[in-house]
Amino acid sequence: MSQNIAGKVVIITGASSGLGAATARHLAALGASVVLGARRMDLLNALAEDITAAGGKAAIARTDVTQAADLTRLVETALAVFGKVDVLINNAGLMAIAPLDALKVDEWERMIDINIKGVLYGIAAVLPYFKAQGSGHFITISSVAGAKVFSPGGTVYSGTKFAVRAISEGLRHEVGGAIRTTTILPGAVDTELTNGSSHADSATALKEFYKQAIPADSVARAVAYAIEQPDGVDINEIVLRPTVQEF
Repeated sequence: MSQNIAGKVVIITGASSGLGAATARHLAALGASVVLGARRMDLLNALAEDITAAGGKAAIARTDVTQAADLTRLVETALAVFGKVDVLINNAGLMAIAPLDALKVDEWERMIDINIKGVLYGIAAVLPYFKAQGSGHFITISSVAGAKVFSPGGTVYSGTKFAVRAISEGLRHEVGGAIRTTTILPGAVDTELTNGSSHADSATALKEFYKQAIPADSVARAVAYAIEQPDGVDINEIVLRPTVQEF
């Protein structure tokens, strides 16, 4: 177990698969109590059962991050079951790659709702508790596409991830005296994120690009690194890619 992770209560959105599930398993193995939010309750139940069977602690709540009330309920679940919240991992995301002239307006709106508004709803739900207790840690999953525009086809997705990075940095300026803020910018990682594109040519190109993907637990270890630092150390950004990735 990690001394500075054991005993902490960590909320994770988008926890039913991919980065969220890998992070939940890793942090639980290090002694954290994890509170898991996602829409797919069957997967959440199975994950929580696996964690508890391995000796960990987990609670779940159905969570659609596009609904502010769901994030409030997720935080309330953490408080009811474990009595506190130490870390919020804003992980839920959608990557719908398509050129702008494909006019996938519904997908643009969905990415904005999940990738940007979902992060803001998470912050709104937990920030009052962090301020009241004088401590806390926001960890937000952005993307290397939040540092460099992913093109062709990733303009709107990159826009949402640039926004996430800006929100996280602004949050650091506002509350950084007591509350830590970390943005994780992964490259190609093996998750379900590649299934979000309905544009056929973009989906094909994306699957080719992701052949170089690294396992999801690569990001889980980066998250753990940020959390386990002494309270006076704030790891603000971590960028990680497959060694062979150029973008």
